Amino acid sequence: MYSIDEAFLSVDRRTAADVEAMTRVGRDIRDTLRRLIGVPVCVGIAPTRTLAKLANRTAKKIDVFDGVCVWPATRPDWRQRLMEALPVSEVWGIAGRLERRLNGYGVRSIWDLATVDPVQVRKWFNVVVMRTALELRGVACIGPEEDRTGKKDQLIVSRSFSEKVTTRDGIRQALSVYAQQAAARLVRHSQVARSVDAFAGTSHWTEQKHYPSVRVRLPFPTADPVELTRAAHQLLNQIEDGTRYARAGLMLTDLLPAGVHLPLEPFRQPHEDAGIAALVDGVQKKAGKDALGLGYGGFRPGPSWQMKRGMLTPRATTHWAELARVRA
Repeated sequence: MYSIDEAFLSVDRRTAADVEAMTRVGRDIRDTLRRLIGVPVCVGIAPTRTLAKLANRTAKKIDVFDGVCVWPATRPDWRQRLMEALPVSEVWGIAGRLERRLNGYGVRSIWDLATVDPVQVRKWFNVVVMRTALELRGVACIGPEEDRTGKKDQLIVSRSFSEKVTTRDGIRQALSVYAQQAAARLVRHSQVARSVDAFAGTSHWTEQKHYPSVRVRLPFPTADPVELTRAAHQLLNQIEDGTRYARAGLMLTDLLPAGVHLPLEPFRQPHEDAGIAALVDGVQKKAGKDALGLGYGGFRPGPSWQMKRGMLTPRATTHWAELARVRA
């Protein structure tokens, strides 16, 4: 299972060697779900998961496939023309800021990403984007664990502001809050990060546009919120007071299992072994997210730019305090 309405299935090797057999499997899945559940579905079959997602999109958008696209059954020249016509944002996992960065390197279409040197992609970005480029070439390198967690190689904490932030201190606070949230998520998954990308941006519909970003290579893999906050704050040199920022966030990459790569004792920070991330996360779970924080991320009351939740639908099936009440 990948999401509420998507799933990946592995095709038997003998079936995969027969294009007609794969087509029959796809049509059988489509027809069976429609008959037994009443839900129309599209099926994309390909050598890799990224290409299977692209084939599924093709089956959905192009009527001639009738809901089932077997990628190997299409002509190579047709596949090339399709990939040349589609923007790189149509690739699974690439959108927004990553798309703009790829465009900056001349990678604008899916075909551009499929034909670019994957080693160069790894230098530009990270192993996640390199794997995507390889998958577009037919090299399977994204497994079920990456699909299930989405956190094996990167972790993103980002939100749009409910009201524009116009000061450096406001962005400092947002980055501090996000760094602590990222640290807590790393601890829950027993992971550490080696690299931090911090970014902010104005609205795409404003005349005054500014999209600062910075990549910080940490001295050693860590989940410590103090170290992550320090790294995130390196973005502040690019923040312009008076600019109306609509969004900020962090992306942690080069994630590793915790405890595998430990720095030598002289290079460890004194707070590294204190378990600050786990402590803050535990207190916030019991007393609320505003109960405890570090530095600029610990101010109360909560920042005015936080997303408004006054109209949030009650969680009637997961929280006792929000159970639906019926009065006769």
